[in-house]
Amino acid sequence: MSDVVDSDELLRRIQRARRWAQEQERAWRGRGEEGAVRAVVYETVGKVLDEILTPGAR
Repeated sequence: MSDVVDSDELLRRIQRARRWAQEQERAWRGRGEEGAVRAVVYETVGKVLDEILTPGAR
């Protein structure tokens, strides 16, 4: 990861990661109890990325 990126590209990458985390959370929640732990992990990742994108919104 030695690529230099500008702030707009960084923002796009964070937004894309947040969407991916939300998709994964939904997918793992659909697997019932066996996916509960992973769903919580992806939910947490999504919350952290939300806080980066919109500090103090939650």
